[in-house]
Amino acid sequence: MKKPKLNLIKARKYLIFYGIIFVWIFSYPFLPLNITEENASFEINNGSTIDQITEQLVEIEILHDSFRFKLLTSLFGKTEGLKRGQYHLNKNITPYELLDILSKGKEVMHSITFIEGQTFNIAIKKIKSNKFLKKTIINYSETNLLKLFGSDKKYVEGLLFPDSYYFYKNTSDIELLRNSYEIMEHKLDYEWNNRALGLPYKDKYEALIVASIIEKELWDKNEASLIAGVFVNRLNMNMRLQSDPTVIYGIKHRFNGNLRKKDLRKDTPFNTYTRRGLPPSPICSPSLNTIIATLNPEKTDAIYFVAKGDKTHHFSKTLKEHNKAVRKYQK
Repeated sequence: MKKPKLNLIKARKYLIFYGIIFVWIFSYPFLPLNITEENASFEINNGSTIDQITEQLVEIEILHDSFRFKLLTSLFGKTEGLKRGQYHLNKNITPYELLDILSKGKEVMHSITFIEGQTFNIAIKKIKSNKFLKKTIINYSETNLLKLFGSDKKYVEGLLFPDSYYFYKNTSDIELLRNSYEIMEHKLDYEWNNRALGLPYKDKYEALIVASIIEKELWDKNEASLIAGVFVNRLNMNMRLQSDPTVIYGIKHRFNGNLRKKDLRKDTPFNTYTRRGLPPSPICSPSLNTIIATLNPEKTDAIYFVAKGDKTHHFSKTLKEHNKAVRKYQK
């Protein structure tokens, strides 16, 4: 009579033991991992095996052990499918979610922003200093960059579209720059094909030049189309544009923040006080809104404007009115 009792006790021990094993293995995929600020970001190198990956994750204390995660990858047939890359994990992520991220290659994305109104040189400085971009361009000269873009222009200024660009680690610098260049081309083409009639621009490049000048004159975006209308009037009248930002761009590093009369008289290809018509290139990268305003200018009788000091401008129809505004707002 005692023998069955011993067998029953033994059976219970086995049941408890295998129950614990069952819970240990099969609840594992849905238990939160130990993600901290220190181990949330990591990188898997190209060619890493499942053993190397799990060892790495154990070493940085994301995984408590390698056995269960390797068993999980085997059950889902992902043993050979984990992808290289740089990853950043959210807190409370589970082993199943981690496996999904690694098998789909959901890498962390980095970003770089080209701001409207900034010059090409500033964009290049951002490219060079970004540690996540792969540097493949040996020579960042204007001639070489235009060749890499496949552009027939003489100047590289203004050819990048200002925006935030998201990329994976080791994306090449030329890939990102060419993408920005092609976006600008595409958007400029579309807006040029939908422009207002009767504009004094021979082609879309001339419109881009004017848009870049408006961008540098602009504080209040609501004034963009009105400033565009003033420049249209001036060009139609064969008047000089007389835009301070073009003078500043022409003297480049010699500008110390104070634009003087002798600077306005200093002739450069970009000085719209000494030369009629348009500068030979844009002076910055204009925003899409400014390009649209340039190609759809507001109809106005104004041919002058001056900054009022509150980020807006006073627009005048006559030189007399303009001089009065200058005395009021600038002196």
